[in-house]
Amino acid sequence: MNLLNSLIVGTMPYVPKPIVAKIAGRYIAGATLAEAVVKVVNLNSENAMTTVDVLGEDIFTKDQAVQSRNGSTKVLRAIAEHSLDSNLSIKLTSLGLKMDNQFCQDNVSTIIDTAKQFNNFVRIDMEDRTCTDDTIGIYRAMRSRYEKVGIVIQAYLHRSENDIRKLASEQANVRLCKGIYVEPADVAIKDRAGIQNNYLKLLRILFEGGSYVGIATHDDVLINGAKRMIEEMRIGKDRYEFQMLLGVRDETRKRLVVEGHRLRVYVPFGKDWYAYSVRRLKENPQMAGHIFKAIFGIGQ
Repeated sequence: MNLLNSLIVGTMPYVPKPIVAKIAGRYIAGATLAEAVVKVVNLNSENAMTTVDVLGEDIFTKDQAVQSRNGSTKVLRAIAEHSLDSNLSIKLTSLGLKMDNQFCQDNVSTIIDTAKQFNNFVRIDMEDRTCTDDTIGIYRAMRSRYEKVGIVIQAYLHRSENDIRKLASEQANVRLCKGIYVEPADVAIKDRAGIQNNYLKLLRILFEGGSYVGIATHDDVLINGAKRMIEEMRIGKDRYEFQMLLGVRDETRKRLVVEGHRLRVYVPFGKDWYAYSVRRLKENPQMAGHIFKAIFGIGQ
């Protein structure tokens, strides 16, 4: 089925949206904030924390950016209203980063001010390499105003060790992930083992620097390596959490919780679900087999 999966992944743009919606629904909480709240309540009942993300990256107008900003502040208000164990994740390109840096910062400031009002935490997501410097700059600007702000670093970038060493010296709150954007070899490590080795190297640097780390991975090599490192370095449970995507490796998520680790699930929602869903499916080719079955009605 692997060859078929690869072929289907390559034709994802031509798969009818209703089919993608049916299969990829496991990766998103729904189109509305109300649906996201229900999903978070369910995850909290399973002793999992969450971070909520309003979907939407490629915006083209300032009005769209303002709508995205308002969507994020509504999430923070809903978290407080429903007493959810959740924080917020934001993507700067949805807030105008590629149009006007200062305009983007103003939007982030509004979100941060709302987070301060409710004593909540905001994670600034990392996007492709063209956004890295601006993202780190805006993170530092917001962190100077409010402590409960974090950032994401992608382990596959060659530059990440330098970024991590600086952030660790600041005891930044960092979500460490492998990285999902397609980058050239002069920018990113391309082989799986190389990415895994660099990930664990960066994780150790963060722990040594005293950072709180979101260990964001579904990779058993990295999960087991992180657990060994935590035991070896005697890292307290208040210094880290595992993080996983909604709908990915649920049994592993539940096992980590049973083992006593803090765990947070990334819960995306919104009307811009399609692009996110296609990306998730491309990252997980085994799901292509389910699409094939859905298209031809196999097993239904």
